[in-house]
Amino acid sequence: MTPMPRIATPSRNVSTQGSPARHRPRAALLAPALLLALALTLPACKQANSAGAQAAQASAAKAGGKDKKVVDKVPVEVTVVSRQPIAASYNGTASLDAPDEAQVIAKTSGIVLQLFTEEGQQVRKGQVLVKLDSERQRLQVAQAQAQVDKLQANYDRSQKMVAAKLVSASDNDQIKYDLQNAKVALDMARLDLSYTDVVAPISGVVAQRSIKVGNFVQINSPIIRIIDNSTLQATLNVPERELTRLKGGLPATMEVDALPGKAFKGVVDHVAPIVDAGSGTFRVVCRFAGDKLLQPGMFGRIRIDYDRRANALVIPRLALLEDGGDPAVFVVRDGKAVRTTIAVGFTDGQWAEVRSGLAEGDQVVTAGKIALRDGSPVSVIDRKADAGVAASGSSVADSAP
Repeated sequence: MTPMPRIATPSRNVSTQGSPARHRPRAALLAPALLLALALTLPACKQANSAGAQAAQASAAKAGGKDKKVVDKVPVEVTVVSRQPIAASYNGTASLDAPDEAQVIAKTSGIVLQLFTEEGQQVRKGQVLVKLDSERQRLQVAQAQAQVDKLQANYDRSQKMVAAKLVSASDNDQIKYDLQNAKVALDMARLDLSYTDVVAPISGVVAQRSIKVGNFVQINSPIIRIIDNSTLQATLNVPERELTRLKGGLPATMEVDALPGKAFKGVVDHVAPIVDAGSGTFRVVCRFAGDKLLQPGMFGRIRIDYDRRANALVIPRLALLEDGGDPAVFVVRDGKAVRTTIAVGFTDGQWAEVRSGLAEGDQVVTAGKIALRDGSPVSVIDRKADAGVAASGSSVADSAP
């Protein structure tokens, strides 16, 4: 801004004579000079302000152009298309159960005198589990035995008398049939006596015991439950579209919620030959070797592999675009994101097979694709390098005094 020119102040009139200048106001003398100075300085100020504003706008435009150029590049993460084995599989959920299970029931009534097992114990087939009071059954056996002995003696005498023709053949036959009936009754009494020793019908583990010593047990009442946990099975209800793919003998893998991080190998035991009309599903039974960790009732996630490719071209499934169109990914070429349509084959966990559209070594965008359009300039972020820099900075900070 041009400096304001100094204005000479008129000297005060000190004449002793009566003069008009002595009574004239000072503002009236200064007003013309101030108006002249303002008229000279305002254009200069406006010109200087205009030049400064233009310079500031040019500088801001230049800086803004640089910033805009950086912002236009979208930061993304990429993964290189590679080759690895991949399998086609069906995944489902089911609860484990024991295919071989027995509910031990009392075949005779009586008071429980002894228990030879507890819940959780392993038992073998034929092992005595419970001892019932057998006094009544022993008396019945003795009674039946006496009847047999009596009839046997009568029959022996009858045979001699028949030879001497002292007894008719019909009377001899009647004694013989009575003896046979008595022997059957003796066998039944002995069988009833054997039921007082309750034995295990199968080998396995005692899952439940519902009696105590001193209880009176009624005939045909359940007292012990045994399961054979050497083999466990899981039954899947599979949609009918998988009927031609799944068959017996296919490998199966199971993970249970109770044991995270562990996988158990098994096999498809059999496939039901019919489809349920109501649900549109069919039953697939998988068997798994009994493990001390696995227990009936556990909930498992089961995977059945029905096909496999040893050297497939794969990408992460998260690289696929979810826009409702044909399967596509963004490929980084010459610093830009190029939308590329692909054909997808098998999907296995986090991986997807690429049948066409990509080549080994291509870079596909895995993170940041939501902000991309076809042809968008991108800036590839190296997560490993960033992690290394962060770790280095942390080490320097830790070592600083």
